[in-house]
Amino acid sequence: MSRLDPPRRRPTRYGYPGPGGGKVSWVEGPVEYRGTTVQVCGLWPFGTGASTPTVGAPLGRHRYTQATVCFDPISWYERAKLINNPSVWIQAEPAMGKSTSVRRMLLSLAAQGVTPLILGDLKPDYADLVAALGGRVLRVGPGLHRLNPLDVGPWQQVLARVSDPKEAEQLRAEVVDRRLNAALVLATLTRGAPLASDEITVLAAALRFLTERESSQQPVLSDVLRIVEEGPQQVRWVTLWHDESDLHRYREETENLRRTLRALIHGPLGPTVEGQTTAAIDLDTRALCVDISGISETNQLLTAATLVSTWAAGFGQVEAAHRLADLGLAPPRRFFLVLDEMWRALRVGHGMVDRIDALTRLNRSKGTGTAFITHSLGDLEALASEEDRAKARGFADRCAVLMIGACSEQELDAVSRVRPLSRSERSEVLSWSAPPSWTTGPDEQEVLIGRGNFLIKVGNRPGIPVHLEPTEIEKRLGNTDFRWSRT
Repeated sequence: MSRLDPPRRRPTRYGYPGPGGGKVSWVEGPVEYRGTTVQVCGLWPFGTGASTPTVGAPLGRHRYTQATVCFDPISWYERAKLINNPSVWIQAEPAMGKSTSVRRMLLSLAAQGVTPLILGDLKPDYADLVAALGGRVLRVGPGLHRLNPLDVGPWQQVLARVSDPKEAEQLRAEVVDRRLNAALVLATLTRGAPLASDEITVLAAALRFLTERESSQQPVLSDVLRIVEEGPQQVRWVTLWHDESDLHRYREETENLRRTLRALIHGPLGPTVEGQTTAAIDLDTRALCVDISGISETNQLLTAATLVSTWAAGFGQVEAAHRLADLGLAPPRRFFLVLDEMWRALRVGHGMVDRIDALTRLNRSKGTGTAFITHSLGDLEALASEEDRAKARGFADRCAVLMIGACSEQELDAVSRVRPLSRSERSEVLSWSAPPSWTTGPDEQEVLIGRGNFLIKVGNRPGIPVHLEPTEIEKRLGNTDFRWSRT
């Protein structure tokens, strides 16, 4: 046998060991391609089934197999039947790609006929993308557009098509409830404390009085104050002072409520919340973004009031669209609601937790997918009252999907109480939190090790580690540091 003949030994994965065997220390992984069974049928038996879902927005690539990972909450709920409600909770440290991942979902869903709704873009993160899609961008704030918090959409159009008196009465009751919810939050923000039960009763009676007599224009807050001051029989009837001789006693009992409404209308919030809507929210568009970045970050009171007005108008439009579809007067619609920087919305005042809490419970029945974006689960514990904290703790737990980016070990402990994480999953996420280099990359950009990395966690299933790399267009349309890049 020649010295160059291969040895008669069993080969290992690295080749034949020993002299003349040609053993190597490293074997390069084969290039993987993806295709349908029709496209790759001739490659049998070298094909294998994909290990990640292929339904939804092409979010990125698996960090180890390089397979394409597709995900968005609506597709996984509606088409793939992988989750029980169309919602996702996204959290990571700042600048790690949270908004970028949502923009990728938004692009894909818009192409599928879903209408993305960003009802309160605080930075803004989505205005440029919505404009590029041909959608509508409304800029709300001091000196800009105003949204009437009592504007609940085209409900009169729905009422005109309802023939059943009971259904019409139910619709009016829902309108009153929506308006009462918005008015209560604004009044509580102005007073700095919740309204008394008697005051809530009077406020509800006034809104009911206005709703029953509504014509072409929707009522405004000054109309509510006028009705409370005048005290018509239908409003005074809910109090103990409903006789004409008791009018002065009624006015004494409602003095604090009238003071609060006056402060709301004529105080610092007045220019933003008092008056008819100057730019109506119209859902007949590719996408909708309400940009409230013109409000100072330090003005939490005005931020809260604007968000209340925006959500009241936006949710009212969504509800009207679904009612029209139920009556066969319009095609069914689906919506993708983005709540970015949620920690700011939660901390601005009493009542915001209730609004988000109702949304997390009803998104499936309302044909609305939801993305909640924040930095930490600890944001839910920073609320003023224990009642609000208890409600907020359920937000992440009720979300069908958790997308976890780079975060600290203490934060992963909190996440583990919501969804169990294996030791390898914790190690994976922690590795993304390594500090950046002291030098910049070749394009003079800061190098963040974990940027674009997320672990997609559904129930007790193993998490899917994915890396998202935005395209140049996505980077341009989502540049939140544009003021620095101009210099």
